[in-house]
Parts: sequence; structure tokens; C-alpha cells
Amino acid sequence: MTRETVRVAVREQASLGEGPTWDAATGRLIWVDILSARIHTYEPVSGRRTVMATAQHVGAAKPRAGGGLVVNLRDGIGLYGPDLAFSWLVRDPAPGRRGNDAAVAPDGALWAGTMRYDEAPGGGGLTRIAPDGTAARAATAAVSNGTGWSPDGRLMYYADSPTRRIDVFDVAGESVVNRRAWVTIEEAAGYPDGLTVDADGCVWVALWDGAAIRRYTPDGRLDRTVALPVRRPTACAFGGAGLRDLYVTTARTGLTRPHPLSGSLLVVPDAGRGLPGTPFGG
Repeated sequence: MTRETVRVAVREQASLGEGPTWDAATGRLIWVDILSARIHTYEPVSGRRTVMATAQHVGAAKPRAGGGLVVNLRDGIGLYGPDLAFSWLVRDPAPGRRGNDAAVAPDGALWAGTMRYDEAPGGGGLTRIAPDGTAARAATAAVSNGTGWSPDGRLMYYADSPTRRIDVFDVAGESVVNRRAWVTIEEAAGYPDGLTVDADGCVWVALWDGAAIRRYTPDGRLDRTVALPVRRPTACAFGGAGLRDLYVTTARTGLTRPHPLSGSLLVVPDAGRGLPGTPFGG
């Protein structure tokens, strides 16, 4: 485990920080506090921050091609326009269920995860949302979490946290097929949460209850571990100039004695090289 430089980008006491996403069009990082129903933004160059409340728990917020945000809410997928006017794209409420992590595929579709509040097996899943709102279920899960694509777009990586596995699918047009286990996280290391894929095709994953970020090579070999001061990192994403800095969201929910930085947005400067993101096409 390497002791790399870890800095505080935004000191915050988020209950369940999640979903860091670099918005290249605005030069800012977008992230959410799920249980506090807030969307945060941070501009590294100026230090400017914004916080926006949502009407429901918000699992993820991603940039849209025409400006604004697409959000994975408790009752479905919502849209904020450039003027922050809200509308529903897909409204599908289910008692006891909420939106969780989400990611935008290279083709501009949103892959949105769900979970039950009680984390019941099979109570959540992963759904592809096309820009026109057409929804197609792709996988079942207990706690649908990190999703990312290989640089050539042929593979999709996916974490259902309670299984302790990162699975991989083959991408077949707008669908994914041939789900299989790719990496299993040992019990002592925590649970796989949010993930991102870098320009070398390596997968970086946050380890909930593991106080670390790990990087795995495309063949599934662990080649790097970044120790963190907080017990519950939730997700990671590259951002900043050249997509070189690794931003990490963290949580303090469920901890009786959280570290003072739990809930903050952390950054590992010059950690690697990320892939350019794609805004949601809707």
C-alpha cells in the first residue's frame, strides 16, 4: 500500500458523498451527497463551490450535452436544464427503492443503478437510459454501484457491492452480454464501491470500509493501492488539467467516530491519466 499525497479539495461533512464527475465544458467537478439530497460542484482553478438541494435523495448527477444535469433520483431519472428548470425523463417510483450510482457510456446513454434502502438482494439493478428516455434493464443487484468502460468501449465493468465482486460484460451494441466475475475483493479489504477506468485501461475502485483506492490492470492484477485517511471512500474520478488528478468522494454515514475528513472531497494529485467523459445525450 503506497502512501501517496492525499489532499483535501473540499472540506465537507457529507453524509454519503458519491459520484465524482469531471465536467470538461465548465472546468468543474460535480458530486452528490445522496442522503442530504444535495448536488455539489467545485472548480479547482478558482476554488468556487456551489451546492444545490434536490427534492429527493440523489444518487448521481452527470452533465448533459446541451447544458444542465441528468440526475438519478429516488423515483427515477430527472433533468435540470441550463436554467436549472426540472423535468422528469423517466419516472418509476418503487416503495423502499432509490437511485444510486450512475455513469454515462461512450454513446451518450445513462446507465443508472438502483438499490433498496434495506439493501435486499435483487432489490436493485442497472438500467440503460437512452437520450430519448427509453429504458432497458441490464442487470439485477443488491447495491448497484460503480460502472465504467474500457478505452475501446468493448467491455463494461460493474460492481454490485455486497458480492465483493467487480464483474465485466461484453458490450454488444446498446446491450451488454456475458457477465462474469473479473475481480473479487477479499473480506478484510472492504467492499467495491464506485470505480473509474483510466487511459491505460486500468480500473480504479474505491473500497468502502477499506480506507483505500485500488487500481487493477486490464488482466485483473492489483498493481497499486492508495491509502486514505477515511474509512469509507465511495467513488473516484479523474479531473483537472489533463485529467491527471484523482478525486475521491467519502462518507460518514453509519460511523460512530468518523475521521474529521469523512464526508470531504479528497484529491490525489497527478495520480494517473483519465479518459475524457461523455455528457448525457438527452
